[in-house]
Amino acid sequence: MIGKYERGEAVPSIDAAKKIADAFEVSMDYLVDEGLLNGFDKKTLKRFQELEHLEDDKKKTLFDLIDTYIRDAKARKAYA
Repeated sequence: MIGKYERGEAVPSIDAAKKIADAFEVSMDYLVDEGLLNGFDKKTLKRFQELEHLEDDKKKTLFDLIDTYIRDAKARKAYA
């Protein structure tokens, strides 16, 4: 049946799509390749959701750290 879904010969029901997404630990957006967060696995999406519950100063600290790692990775790539 999944082969038929992949070839566009059949469309899964919402329940079937949810079961497939759960089995692969991805979001339903990821399955249909739509949405801003479709490239993230469920664990990462859960972390993003949990970030919203942190105090502002804790969020700022985490974002500063993430920005530092991203900046460093871009610099390494540019000078490689």
